[in-house]
Amino acid sequence: MNLDQIRNFYEVAVHKSFTQAAEKLYRTQPAISTQVRILEEELGEKLFDRIGKKVCLTQAGEILFTYAERLLRLHDEAKLAITELNASPKGKILIGANEATCIYVLPQIFALFKREYPDVQISIYRNFSKKVVDKILDNQLDFGIVTLPVADRDLYVWPIAEDELWLITSPSHPLASREAINLNELVPYPMIFHKAGTTRERLMKHFGKLGDKLNISMELASIETIKKFVSIGMGISIVPKSYVLNESEQGTLRLIRIKNLKMIRKLGLIYRKNRYLSRACKAFLEVVEESLREEKAV
Repeated sequence: MNLDQIRNFYEVAVHKSFTQAAEKLYRTQPAISTQVRILEEELGEKLFDRIGKKVCLTQAGEILFTYAERLLRLHDEAKLAITELNASPKGKILIGANEATCIYVLPQIFALFKREYPDVQISIYRNFSKKVVDKILDNQLDFGIVTLPVADRDLYVWPIAEDELWLITSPSHPLASREAINLNELVPYPMIFHKAGTTRERLMKHFGKLGDKLNISMELASIETIKKFVSIGMGISIVPKSYVLNESEQGTLRLIRIKNLKMIRKLGLIYRKNRYLSRACKAFLEVVEESLREEKAV
């Protein structure tokens, strides 16, 4: 069993067609069929069932397919690692994060990274933390920046930021003059909450039975939209404090500490333990570390 046979088998399995596999590999169909037949003879198991023009994996074929994916990925990673040995970082980095992280956390890191590595392209997948974790585990992203905690033994988790949740109101709201407030004092007022996500789930747990009494008038998918609606008096909300510092300074929103809600939102950078890190990915980790050092020094 050699790598060429494995690649032929893999392409047939992916395309469910010997003809399409031959086109992908720029070979003839008989050549592909011969390689698969030799592989089947060596393993002593049939790998495909032919149904009309389509082919389907047998049980033995499904087992081999799992290993074929890993073998081919390792082969490509080995070639890339040697090619990149003395090369400047290039290519693309795929990063997953939610909207607020993209707006408030990543720009500074990206600016620093692009200054040092202008030839590396950054592609962003925007979604909730749970979706980003799933994409990382499926090997579809290089990195994710998600709300912690995240517990999975296949992931490296690197805490990179934290922020406390505060109440926000419009300047004209009855609570706007308060410096601090208790959770139960929020009950009479219409509230605007984030539609979903880890922070929303944790927040509702903090409210406990009080959550049933809340007047949740709106659920929105965007922190920016929530801030806009709060600023025009449509309700109050609870969000990470750092996301509202500019509006607080400008006077368009009021920040109020919640005395009996000591809830810290922590962000972490995650990536798979068994995923090969390209030179560009390693450079990104170095820049994140540099950015964190600069923040601590300020």
